[in-house]
Amino acid sequence: MAQQAPPRRPAEQRDLVRITLPDETPLPSAYAEADRRQAVADLLAANRFAPREMGAGPWGLALSVREGRLVFDIRDAEDAPIHAIVLALGPFRRLIKDYHMVVESHERAVMENHGEARVQAIDMGRRGLHNEGAELLVERLRGRVAVDFETARRLFTLVCALHQRI
Repeated sequence: MAQQAPPRRPAEQRDLVRITLPDETPLPSAYAEADRRQAVADLLAANRFAPREMGAGPWGLALSVREGRLVFDIRDAEDAPIHAIVLALGPFRRLIKDYHMVVESHERAVMENHGEARVQAIDMGRRGLHNEGAELLVERLRGRVAVDFETARRLFTLVCALHQRI
């Protein structure tokens, strides 16, 4: 499923202009699906994704999980493959598992009307895990692809979504 970016606005940094995920199978919940869609939309609106020694973009990114590995398939503007970066998923597994549990808790708290204070507390935990996942992603891509923190946060959301589909 490829999504194209809206026309580029000059004040924004956008290296990625297309994000492709392996299929259109809906995620297990409407909340998770909305989170995935928002991450893609936010990435396409503004991002910093600069593969080392590959010149200037724009780039397409086909993100997938294959054989327990996270694959960043970097493509040119015409969608031709340029370079693939493969990362072990092992370092991300605990964060992904914890993130999914917190998201499920958040959904239940909202649906069962557990009160604003509890929902906000759970959401703070979710944001903390999200930030930790983004920091790990920045670290694992260091020397290969320069990404800013917000780009890494959105990519981590997509990694979690991919992991839910396995």
